Amino acid sequence: MKKISLFTLFISSFVLQSKAQSIYAQDRVYTGNQISNTVSVLDPSTQTLLGNIVLGKPQPDILSPLYKGQALVHGLGYSPKKQLLAAVSIGSNSVTFISTAKNKVLKTVYIGRSPHEATFNPSGSQAWISVRGESYISVIDANKLIEIKQIPVADGPGMVAFTPDGKWAYICSSFTAEVDVVNATSYAIVKRIPVVSPFSPNIFCSPDGKWIALTHKDVGKITVISTETNTIHTVLNTGPITNHVTFTLVNNSPVMLATIGGENSLKVFSVSQDFKLTDSIATGSLPHGVWTSADGKFAYVGLENDDQVQVVDLVKMAVVKTIAIGQCPQALLYAANASPANASKENLTPLNLADKSQVIKLMNKDNSMSSGMLNVRSVGLTDLVQQDFKKLEPNTSYTLALTNSSNDTFNADYVINSFKTDEKGAFSGQSSGIIKSVGTGGADYKHVVLIDDLSKKLVMISN
Repeated sequence: MKKISLFTLFISSFVLQSKAQSIYAQDRVYTGNQISNTVSVLDPSTQTLLGNIVLGKPQPDILSPLYKGQALVHGLGYSPKKQLLAAVSIGSNSVTFISTAKNKVLKTVYIGRSPHEATFNPSGSQAWISVRGESYISVIDANKLIEIKQIPVADGPGMVAFTPDGKWAYICSSFTAEVDVVNATSYAIVKRIPVVSPFSPNIFCSPDGKWIALTHKDVGKITVISTETNTIHTVLNTGPITNHVTFTLVNNSPVMLATIGGENSLKVFSVSQDFKLTDSIATGSLPHGVWTSADGKFAYVGLENDDQVQVVDLVKMAVVKTIAIGQCPQALLYAANASPANASKENLTPLNLADKSQVIKLMNKDNSMSSGMLNVRSVGLTDLVQQDFKKLEPNTSYTLALTNSSNDTFNADYVINSFKTDEKGAFSGQSSGIIKSVGTGGADYKHVVLIDDLSKKLVMISN
């Protein structure tokens, strides 16, 4: 009988482990972080954060005159053929091009008012940027990194999705209830498809090119368009704050994934079963961007309120890892073959764990259907407080405050914000103050309260 040495067994084991560890070694996951104004870089082979690419100062430093750096880093696009990442900054009207091999900023191109997302065409020769504050697509030459064309489209373009052959571009809108179908060679609009909502920030094409899906964040729906007929195939009721959508194959079956921010879930729809909902996976607070690994085994979800990325095993349909990243992730993408396999941290800065956000939920005092949530982030010497309230009294004034009280008489000892709801009883906004320690052992204040300005009665209180 032939003997096998321990050394041979060790080498064989090492080779097998190395192969297993190197499946995703040259891939990266990126998030655009709107509060810290960074791009987080994750290594999917180890499911860890490598570091951040700093594009600007964090809020609220950008409230002063901004001469350098980017503000409100939001959208992302990637060209695997060029190993080129495009990061769109809404506040500074710019798109920054980054070499993914070296995490190095190559150039920043300034374009129109409030751009939103970037999409490279399949050949990688152009990046199409949706200029949401205006009514055109900015076309950037990916070799020269200059704007070469402006394509007039419906007011407020949200994002572009190309068919895999690169012939057609589908453009959703954030202000107009239509999808524009554009010939990617002639730049001409060949069809305008009416949709159910004027607010569609995200759009994606299935890998086989048969389907275009776009989210309607304001009404909690997804529209699916057949590219064969350029007509609406179905409209799905998906849930409040439907953020991003993507496609992949799971066990060789096509599925569509969507992040539902108002339910803190990732929903899975079977394409072969006419987009039937098959799974709903609980996530952290306010899931936003979502993208899958190239093999369809994992989905990566950016948590807007938690400053984290969650890794979802799409075979187990469960969250298997949570990774701390920069502040307020918006777009997220999975980039195949983005970097050398040595997981270089060149040009990256480490994460400051002290910047971790705090999510504060407010309870209804009268068991009504109203809801309130605060997201508090340390920014310099103060805290930035993002506020989201729904189903309060319409057109009503409220005061959001900290209180020292611990009984039924709650005083507004430190006012965070005063606001008036819209006609639907909703309010979203932000303010700054010293908030983050509320409810902790050494806190100066015991609760966050919401008080009706007219009746002076307590409406909501932090739990």
